[in-house]
Amino acid sequence: MQKQRKKRNPNLSKYDAPLRIQFDRGFNAFKGKQYVKNIKGNRVIMTENPYNINTMQAREWTRGYNSAYAQQLKKVKNVEARRRSEAVHAG
Repeated sequence: MQKQRKKRNPNLSKYDAPLRIQFDRGFNAFKGKQYVKNIKGNRVIMTENPYNINTMQAREWTRGYNSAYAQQLKKVKNVEARRRSEAVHAG
C-alpha cells in the first residue's frame, strides 16, 4: 500500500513556505548564540540573513530578527528606568 501524497497548490512556488517559519528563525537568530566580533573596540553582532535578498523569506527573517531586538530593547529600557528610579528614591 503506497502512501498518498497531498497535491500542491499550483499557485504556490517552492519559496512560498509558511512565513511563520522564517519569522521564528529570525527571532531565534537574535535570541540564540550570536557571533560577536570586536571592531575598533566596539562589539558588533555579525548575524547574517540566510535567505536570498529581495525575497519574502528574507523580509520575514529580518522582521523576526528586528522583533526580537525590539523586545529585548524594551526589557533593557524598563530595567534601566527601574534602576534609575530606585536610585532617586533611595536618597
